[in-house]
Amino acid sequence: MNSHDTNNSIGQGELEENKVVAEAAPIPEQEVIPTTESTEQASVETTAAPVTAELPQIEEPVKSAIVEETQAEEAKAIEEVQPEEKEVKEPVKPTKESILAELKTLAEDAENVTKHAIDTLKQSFYKIHNSQFEAAKKAFLEGGGEEVDFFPPVDELEQEFKQVLGGIKEKRNQLAAQLEKQKEENLLIKQRIIEQLRTLVESPEDTSKSYNEFKKLQQQWKEIKLVPQGKINELWKNYQLYVEKFYDILKLNNEFRDYDFKKNLEIKNRLCESAEKLAEVADPISAFYQLQKLHQEYRETGPVAKDLRDEVWNRFKEASAVVNKRHQDHFEGIKETEQLNLDQKTVICEIVEAIDYTELKTINDWEAKTKEVIALQAKWKTIGFAPMKINLKVFERFRGACDEFFKKKGEFFQTIKGSMSENLEKKKALCEQAEALKDSTDWKVASDKFIQIQKEWREIGLTPRKQSKAIWERFIAACDYFFDQKNKATSSQRSGEVENLKKKRSIIEQLEAIDETMDSAEADELVRELMNEWNTIGHVPFRDKDKIYKRYRAAVDKIFAMLNLNHSKRKLSNFKENISASKGQQSVYKEREKLVRQYENLKSELQTYENNIGFLTASSKKGNNLLTEISRKVDKLKGEIELVAQKIKVIDESMREEKEA
Repeated sequence: MNSHDTNNSIGQGELEENKVVAEAAPIPEQEVIPTTESTEQASVETTAAPVTAELPQIEEPVKSAIVEETQAEEAKAIEEVQPEEKEVKEPVKPTKESILAELKTLAEDAENVTKHAIDTLKQSFYKIHNSQFEAAKKAFLEGGGEEVDFFPPVDELEQEFKQVLGGIKEKRNQLAAQLEKQKEENLLIKQRIIEQLRTLVESPEDTSKSYNEFKKLQQQWKEIKLVPQGKINELWKNYQLYVEKFYDILKLNNEFRDYDFKKNLEIKNRLCESAEKLAEVADPISAFYQLQKLHQEYRETGPVAKDLRDEVWNRFKEASAVVNKRHQDHFEGIKETEQLNLDQKTVICEIVEAIDYTELKTINDWEAKTKEVIALQAKWKTIGFAPMKINLKVFERFRGACDEFFKKKGEFFQTIKGSMSENLEKKKALCEQAEALKDSTDWKVASDKFIQIQKEWREIGLTPRKQSKAIWERFIAACDYFFDQKNKATSSQRSGEVENLKKKRSIIEQLEAIDETMDSAEADELVRELMNEWNTIGHVPFRDKDKIYKRYRAAVDKIFAMLNLNHSKRKLSNFKENISASKGQQSVYKEREKLVRQYENLKSELQTYENNIGFLTASSKKGNNLLTEISRKVDKLKGEIELVAQKIKVIDESMREEKEA
């Protein structure tokens, strides 16, 4: 085989390897992979077919602030529904000023700032911001404010913080624009390199000179990295085509060829070792990125000896398969977690959407349901992201349901504000009544009035929250003052009432001891002394009042009945004796007429007393004494009437006996 044939053989082997590289798997497009969805897409595209070829270069992405804002959209909107507090453990307790200062420092080197660094500062800043928000809201509510009326004060630090973030975003956008411009320029340069390679292939000159020129062009190609995504495959195929043709037509001697193969083999073995070590990298995403760079370098390295090409390539391919499998498994796990998160968030949305507003009729109903909604919002914050394509939609659904709830709540409170003002005036009037009555010492009447006022208070509806606590404290202060004074006064009164009860029981026992064996005059005098003593004794405990009085009344009535009977019997006996001894019919007639007139007068007097009894009440001590006295007089009159009637009867019998005689 001559030199020309040998060189043709080299070119053909090189061509075969490059065809394997080009045909084994489609070269995926470049893409930025800062978010879950885009990284996931990279995994799917990379592992869509068995990895049997070298992968194209993946250019180092510029981390776009737009992508960051898309990822943070949910967290930002959640803060508008219910301020979010994210726990970020910091070794030194930061302040909003210190966090802002650190962000400004990062902004000076925006092109090299990592997303993690910015996210950490944002979380720390808004943790403090949300804590201050909650504190201000709590103070507002404790001061009597309504939740629907609360508006947070303008935070100038937050405004400045957002401006600095916006500045970082703008710088990155500018860098992205510059990068795209650089890619276009690189495209033109690589196209010129391909054109120069084509010229070398089509018009070969001195071998040494052509080879040196060829190596310079290869070096220039390697130094130029980023080009527009859609041009990578086309550029690579054209470049490989002319490289292969150059090797086909280049009459290199074996020394040059073997030296090239040897150097290329050293490079590719090193790349294989690096790819194999990536299996030990803890972060599968980082390992995947590093693998793309190794593939780029592998692809740009020239061929090795034909008998080693499959061995080296298979080694590199197997190491790549391990890294790609870990990368794919990682995002499969993320997809499963995100689907579970979506299911949980969907259930929360359905719970809020299913609220029956017709059942929320009182403030307590609304407050209880508000606590449930806030608890659901807190639960939502603990759930991670849903799949990117639906994440924002499910959040907008949840936020819409929450907005509808708080809108309905605001409308409810708006409708009751008018009646609250009227209720406030009614309660003020009751406060004035209670305050005017609190110093009264007429405990019974005042107590009944306070009970009535308290009943009216309970029947009045709600008042504005700002005044409800103050008006209630004013009312209860008047009530408490009165009942405290009453308790102090009645505590000593109750002990006196117990002593009065003992005295009255002693009087009753003395009354019950009087019987018919006692002289009537002595008995009458003793009874009247005991009755006078009874009337001088004050109140007894209320529960014993009726019982002790009935016992006393029964004893007095029994004694007076006994005394009246004995007295009437003596008078009637004396009258009979006088009538029997009387001389002359005329004097008897006059006595009878006198008795008849007395009888009529007594009956008239009895009628008057009986009528008066109907107008009296025993609700007071004075009334009770008067009623007792009148009752005694009535009983006495009835006895006198009966005695007069008996005397008239005695005269009538005496006159009838005289006629018969």
